Amino acid sequence: MEIHQIRAFLAVAEELHFGRAAQRLHIAQPPLSRTIRQLEKRLGATLFERSTRSVQLTESGKALVGPARAILDAVRLAEMAVTAAGRGQTGRVRIGFAGSSSHHLVGTWAKLVRRTHPGIEFVLTSSAYASEVVNRLSEGTLDIGIVRLLFFPPGIASRVIGHEDLVVALPRSHALAAAASVRLADLAGESWVMLPAEPGSMLRELLLRLAHDAGFTPRIVQSAPDSLSLVALVSAEVGCTLTVSSVAQHVVNSDVVFVPLADQTAPLDVRLVWRADDPSSALAEVLRLSEEALPTPMM
Repeated sequence: MEIHQIRAFLAVAEELHFGRAAQRLHIAQPPLSRTIRQLEKRLGATLFERSTRSVQLTESGKALVGPARAILDAVRLAEMAVTAAGRGQTGRVRIGFAGSSSHHLVGTWAKLVRRTHPGIEFVLTSSAYASEVVNRLSEGTLDIGIVRLLFFPPGIASRVIGHEDLVVALPRSHALAAAASVRLADLAGESWVMLPAEPGSMLRELLLRLAHDAGFTPRIVQSAPDSLSLVALVSAEVGCTLTVSSVAQHVVNSDVVFVPLADQTAPLDVRLVWRADDPSSALAEVLRLSEEALPTPMM
């Protein structure tokens, strides 16, 4: 059966009048009659009892009404799904970010996406380092990320969504824990705990660079996979760590204090990143919503 035959059948079945059904379909009556005859021939059954005064459904016709309506409903749903996907109203968008420092940003954004576009599946990966995010974007296994990186490879587009300051996490018992700010040179003799030495690990690279400028090489005694673990190591007095202000705001540990670093010259940028040539309509819509949920801050 063809869709136009199903529409013709339902129009006649609901109107029980060929003339009114033809008007409803915006066609002449003879083509409508031919379409019904073709459908009956295809099915090998008479669908209507016709007389000069009335049109009635046969038992075969009555049996076809329900399935015919289901077919047209399925067609309408398919058309709506295609239209919605083309407008970015449905789809799947995968985002990678570092949990402790970015979960508050993602939460606001994801809530807006799910409230306004329930057809978009927002898949979250909350344990991704910045370099991993960029690599997975290039591979096509992520669609968007939140990162803190100083350099980006070709083909990666970005937008600033926040600015952060460097802070040093110290045990509460430390002699400088009550200081208004601390210079890195004052911590030359300390043990340090840091994130792993991944390519593009911004905080570790910044510590090494700033310490070099301050005239020493930091003694990194242990690595940890995330900021929560680093703060736990600081509270255990294994060492101090260099981190960002968002961690200080969102990771609570009564045995740790966060002291602003006096050595930094400018805030660090937090950026959304995505493939510049990604054609996904869902991604474009999620990026549009990010401008509402995570606007670029004023300097």
